[in-house]
This record gives sequence, C-alpha cells and structure tokens, in this order.
Amino acid sequence: MTHRIAIAPSGFKESLSAARVAEAIAVGVRRVIPDADLDLIPLVDGGEGTAEALAQAGGGRLVPCTATGPVGDPVPSHFALLGGGGTTPGPLTAVVEMAAVAGLALVPPGLRHPGATTTYGVGELIRAALDAGARRILIGCGDSGTSDGGAGALQALGARLTDRHGRELRRGGGELHELERIDPSGLDPRLARTELLVACNPYNVLCGKRGVARVFGPQKGATPAEVELLSAGLERWAAVLTRDLLPAVAPAPEPGPEPGPGPALATGVSLDLRTAPGTGASGGLGAGLAAVGARLLPRYDVLLDGLDLDARLARADFVITAEGALDHQTVRGKIPAEVARRAQASGVPVLVLAGTIGPGAQDVRAVGVDAYSAILPAPMTLVEAIGRSGELLADATERALRIMALGSRLGERAGRYAPSA
Repeated sequence: MTHRIAIAPSGFKESLSAARVAEAIAVGVRRVIPDADLDLIPLVDGGEGTAEALAQAGGGRLVPCTATGPVGDPVPSHFALLGGGGTTPGPLTAVVEMAAVAGLALVPPGLRHPGATTTYGVGELIRAALDAGARRILIGCGDSGTSDGGAGALQALGARLTDRHGRELRRGGGELHELERIDPSGLDPRLARTELLVACNPYNVLCGKRGVARVFGPQKGATPAEVELLSAGLERWAAVLTRDLLPAVAPAPEPGPEPGPGPALATGVSLDLRTAPGTGASGGLGAGLAAVGARLLPRYDVLLDGLDLDARLARADFVITAEGALDHQTVRGKIPAEVARRAQASGVPVLVLAGTIGPGAQDVRAVGVDAYSAILPAPMTLVEAIGRSGELLADATERALRIMALGSRLGERAGRYAPSA
C-alpha cells in the first residue's frame, strides 16, 4: 500500500525557506518509505518568504528594489506584483513582506535594540507598490525586528510625528513616549484610493499585559527597562493615533474580491488600537497601518487561500509539519498549530519537527499534534545548527519514521499473539 504523506512546514528563520524545509523532510521520508506519495505544501505566515511564495502561487513576479533597513541603512529588498492583467483577474495587487525590509534577520546581533529599529522601509515599499500601479496592497506581518508601532512606515508615507516642541521625532519606538502630534496632511493621497490589507496574527495586540513590547521585545534584544519604555511609547502612540488619525480616515475604497473566507477585523473609528486583534502585529505595524485605513485580517485566511489545504491534508494518511521553535507561542497562531487544527478535523495524525523545543511545547497536543521531536541529535552552536539545518531535518525525519515503523511492527506482533476471544 502506498503511503500518502503531506509535508506542510513553515520556514526556519534565518536558515531555510519553507520550500527548502519541505524538501529536506522529503529526503528523510524517502530513506524510509521510498515509494511514498508525497505532497509538499510549504507554508508562509506573513514573514520571510511570503512575497516570493505568493508570487509563485499566483503567477506573479518579484520586483527588486532598495529601501531603508531596520537600522537605517539601505538594504536590497523586494515586493511582489500579482494580477492586473493576463490570466489573473482583478486589480493589480502588490505583496509587501515587512520582513524583507524590517525583519529581525536584517538587524545585526550587536544592533538588536528595538527602541532604535524602524519600519520606515515598509512605508517605502508601499510607496513603490503604489508607483507600480497597485491598487490593492497586502502587507505580510511576521519575523519583524522592530517595535515602533508602524511609526516609521507612516513617516515614509508622509506623516509628520512631532514632540511638544514641534520637533520631528527620530525613528524608532524609543522616541514614541515623546510624541505630541501627528500631522497627516502629507500622507500619500493614493492611500485613500487603495485597498490595504494586513495579514496578521490576531493574537498579537499593541498594549496591555500581553502587549507586543512585553511579549516580543526581549526576543528582539530589549532589556527589561527598554521593554517598559517601549510599552509606554506604544501606549502614547495608540492614544495620539486615535486622536489625530482615526477621525480623518477616509472611506474605504470599493473592495475587490475578498482574499479569503475569514472575516475582516474592525477598522476605522471603531477600532481600539490598544487591544484589537492584530494591532500588535510586527511590533505594532498593524496599529499604524490600521490608523490609515488598512483592514487587519487573520493571516491564514489570506495566505492559505488558493492552496486547497484542508482537502490536501484530508487526503493524506499522515502529516509532517515543522517550525524553528516549538514552545508556548506555537498554539498562538503558528503554522504547526494551524496545520494540526485542520488535519485533526479529518482525523489525520500529525508529527511536528522543531529546531528547538521550549516551555509550553506540550500544549500543541490540545490542537491536534500527535507527536513532536527536536531535530538536534547533540548539543551544537546556533551557527552550526543553522548551517546544517537541511541535513538535520532529513536525519530527524528518518529517525522519527523508523521509530514509528518499529511501533507499528510491535503493534502487529502484539495483535498476532493476542489470545482469541
């Protein structure tokens, strides 16, 4: 009997794209089950690789460009263009991947101070997409190296952020507690005629005990004191955005086809920028873009549209997914949890492979994960693990499947010698 195995992983940050992770897992499967019927479904969550993946899936193209990186230096970047002619109907759509210009991978380890990093380049990519004729822009949020609430993006789009002395704020979330006024008069007028869609993790909120600075600031290099400064700055940012921008948000343009089946989250004057789902996406970029009329959408409703994922998982006998770190964050909207939830609906067992396993990893069993395993066979440096990640994934897949095969044989043997009724 041919085994049908779906391989539906995310990428490993700063290491392998989702496609390369899927290929490495396939190598390990073939070592144990050479004739397996494999369905490779590399998945993205709005972070690294999103623009390229959607361009490939939708018959689009990547547009290379240079923009301001998270530490202020120019970096090579890109956005994708989809539709607008040919066989793809609908308006010209751009995909802006914030990680391609403001991602953590672009912040050198010695410069990981989220109070200073900026999303200015995200605004530059949006303007470049507008210059290319896009009238529908999807912004993918994930893998960010910033915590400025999207302030830099709004500055690049023409907003002026000033302190109580009328001086323009420097870039970075560390300045936001000094914010007194936002002048929207210079905002690019094309924004009011463009549909902005933000694909975000709805678990991420801007402020409060689960605010984005408190949850992700330490991962981006913030000290406890800097976390408190960033949190205070984002509180001030939400208040001034609400006062100066939300009342001026223009009516949304006539919408095109919905990007997916999920409902749009609230936007415009009804949106609580402090606590609404998705406002904390990418260090608060979701809040900043929502304040200029963007709609915040659950990311998988947008990004998995067109993959027929539920049906492909249901056809499989077994699903393998993967991510870089399996921990308490996984169940809060990470790809393995989403894959497991969908596979569980069809009764298909799920194995997760992870670069590291941290506290809270066991919580994934509640969303449909049957087993999980780390890929590291022995202690090694992060640099070595990143350099060998493809090899380690293939080997870990082989080990997991051989253990499963042993369990199956033991089960068969136990059944063979079970006493008759």
